[in-house]
Amino acid sequence: MTLALVNGRVLEGSRFSTARWVLIEGGRISAVVDAHDPRAQGAQRYDLGGALLLPGFIDSQVNGGGGVLFNDAPSVEAIRTIGRAHRRFGTTGFLPTLISADLEVVARAIGAVRGAIEAGVPGVLGIHIEGPFLNVARKGVHDPAKLRELEPGAVGLLTSLRTGRTLVTLAPEMTTPAIIEQLAAAGVVVSAGHTNATYAQLEEALHHGLTGFTHLFNAMSQLTGREPGAVGAALADRSSWCGIIVDGEHTHPAVLRIALRCRPHDRFMLVTDAMPSVGTRVRSFRLQGRTIRVSGSVCLDEDGRLAGSNIDMASAVRNAVSMLGVPLPEAVRMASEFPAQFLGLASESGRIAPGCRANLVAADEGLRVIETWIDGRSSADDGATAP
Repeated sequence: MTLALVNGRVLEGSRFSTARWVLIEGGRISAVVDAHDPRAQGAQRYDLGGALLLPGFIDSQVNGGGGVLFNDAPSVEAIRTIGRAHRRFGTTGFLPTLISADLEVVARAIGAVRGAIEAGVPGVLGIHIEGPFLNVARKGVHDPAKLRELEPGAVGLLTSLRTGRTLVTLAPEMTTPAIIEQLAAAGVVVSAGHTNATYAQLEEALHHGLTGFTHLFNAMSQLTGREPGAVGAALADRSSWCGIIVDGEHTHPAVLRIALRCRPHDRFMLVTDAMPSVGTRVRSFRLQGRTIRVSGSVCLDEDGRLAGSNIDMASAVRNAVSMLGVPLPEAVRMASEFPAQFLGLASESGRIAPGCRANLVAADEGLRVIETWIDGRSSADDGATAP
């Protein structure tokens, strides 16, 4: 049976169109057509009631949600709970993110993600391993006792998922260009973060397979007059992608507006860096032995340091519009199409186009989620409901 999503404002590319039907068959978008198209005849209709129909959001940095922290519970059920919590806010694809941990825990987390993909847990695209190959000088809230250099012996572990996507955040100065190149050649997406690298070190890493910068401006060497640092390297390079947390706290909106003037917008992507509080009323939790409290849109440790966020992707899109002045279609693409490109999934995700997976979001004018579809299955079918 073909499902037709009708009576919505469909984001096709960079503009909204009306009087267009999105046809779904076998979990993919089979066509986007006018109402009189013969392919639409006989389809089961879902009336969007004038809502916005958007490509599903893709979040490459999700530490937790629904009261669960992936580090505490690297299991299939934890991934399912986290995905369900974020789906309520339009996230139809995500990478469970493990922050710096012992390699045994990294192995368990990879196994859990492999199991989640095999079990068909909705939305899980792979894993984000954020550390432990980070610089203690830019550790943030990462446990310094867990940090270490990335040596050849760990490459096998980092390339062991063999399904979905693996994103590794590392400090380039904590490894070698040859290892970065080896990871990239094996299909791992390599991103710089929690790094004190010089501009020259980042340039070399970019030449050897580095393609991203994790939470731009946060936990990295800053741009100065004589040493551009990691921030300077990110803004000068026009081919890599930059993840940005748009919550008004991690980075001042004016700084992000300046960054958007420096390089192509299609190389910026929204991330949440979300913690367990998202989708709950939880106002404190434990992270590697420390108490973390929720303060508005951010999470803080006992010393007042940022420890992830309390935002969801729908909020990130709204903030990109209101804080950064980004037009809504482009803000949505920063949450869908551009992350898909970063992860190497552009041929099948992040767009409303024939052949793409039917990962979709229906939302009102305020970006409040009404319904989601993952591979053509509605949230009601998968036990997830909008807030």
